[in-house]
Amino acid sequence: MTDGRSWQGNWKARMYERVRERGHTSLTDFANSRPTVPLLKLAAELGKDDVAAIQVFHGLLSEAAQRRQVTRLLRDVIAREVAGDFPEGWPVITDEATRFQVIKLLARLGAFTPEAHEARVSRVGDSLLTSPPPPGWRPLGPDDELLLTLLPDNEA
Repeated sequence: MTDGRSWQGNWKARMYERVRERGHTSLTDFANSRPTVPLLKLAAELGKDDVAAIQVFHGLLSEAAQRRQVTRLLRDVIAREVAGDFPEGWPVITDEATRFQVIKLLARLGAFTPEAHEARVSRVGDSLLTSPPPPGWRPLGPDDELLLTLLPDNEA
């Protein structure tokens, strides 16, 4: 977590400078080298005290929009956040506490979703709750078969 310093100065320049210092040409390249690392941890790698997860997401979103791959980015974020919240894979939802964990994950995904994709991502969340993946499911990236089924590419 940051204490507000992440928004001071030219945060985009700072973030991209750190990406280049780590030998990557883009934020997407940096993120792709860590396919199951949640956004919060990616931000911490770039600057524990002055880079926020939402800034990383906005940078990734900007790059994805330029490549017309926003849907792929959203699948990527789902895979990252599932890995972060459920390192042993998708849980068996047998009680309210586990169901609440899943709902918190889905709410966080909704918060990261651009308005144009909100309805589709909401349907993904509904599907994951009503027809959960097999216990232990661990998407390793945006090309996971189930994620592709739930959120296929349809970039205009």
